[in-house]
This record gives sequence, structure tokens and C-alpha cells, in this order.
Amino acid sequence: MPSNIEVMVLDDESTVCERLKDFLEKKGMKVEAFTDSSTAVERLSQKQFHVVVTDLKMQGPTGLDILVAVKKQNLPTQVVIITGYRTFEATRAAEYVGAYAFLDKPFHMDELYGLVEKAAKKARKQDLK
Repeated sequence: MPSNIEVMVLDDESTVCERLKDFLEKKGMKVEAFTDSSTAVERLSQKQFHVVVTDLKMQGPTGLDILVAVKKQNLPTQVVIITGYRTFEATRAAEYVGAYAFLDKPFHMDELYGLVEKAAKKARKQDLK
């Protein structure tokens, strides 16, 4: 299944972005990575991804802004938010808007992979409806 999974990775820290991209590509996923959230929002208007993995806190549009942008398009894309700054308010907002998952940094890469794989399955099921 992983070879057909399209993933966007967004984190303003280039090393985090590169590590996630490399890891998911080694698992057979197709990954586009961005360190600039404004550029990522633009790309979301051009291409549909199964899963978006985004940092919560960034300059420009935040992870919650990315989530809202995805949901406004009414696509089956699932959003996994990663953060080192989880707050109750951010968690509630993300759940309310429809984030697939919230993952605290630091996390195990295999944990992220499992979430992305499950999120992609959900995106595919919704795409068939």
C-alpha cells in the first residue's frame, strides 16, 4: 500500500522536514516537503494529498491554519499535527476542525509511520464515497 500514498510534510525546521521526508520515502511513500507554510498552502490548492503532516507552530500559516485550508477544500485528505507545544486549546481546536491525529515531539518515527498509513487508508475510503 505505501507506494501509492501521497504525503505532504510541513515543518519550518528544515532538519525535521528532511528527516521525515527521507523516512517516509524509505517506507515507499511519495513525499513533498515544505519549510514555508505559505508555499504549502499554495501547493494544497494545486494537488491533493492523502495525508498532510504539519508542525503546529510556524511563522505564517500555522498547523491549525493548514488544517482549516484542507477541510475547506472538502477533500478526504487527513491531517496529522506534530508539535512540541501542545496546549489544551490547540488540541480541542484541531479535534473540532477534524485533525486525524495530534502527535507530540519527540516521537518515534514508526509511530508517525503507523499514523500516516492509517490516515491514508481513511482518506482512500472517503475518496470512494
